[in-house]
Amino acid sequence: MNIHLSIAPILALLAGILILVRPKLLNFIVAIYLIIIGILGLVGRSGASMNW
Repeated sequence: MNIHLSIAPILALLAGILILVRPKLLNFIVAIYLIIIGILGLVGRSGASMNW
């Protein structure tokens, strides 16, 4: 059995739980989530050629 976990769904799940517990954290959680996903997207494309 091979289990493959991605970080994006785990972050989304944690963000959703935190928003349910503390709704005032919504803006902060969304901002952090977007920054992390953006960084992961840039790092993931670093191995690809830079042809636009």
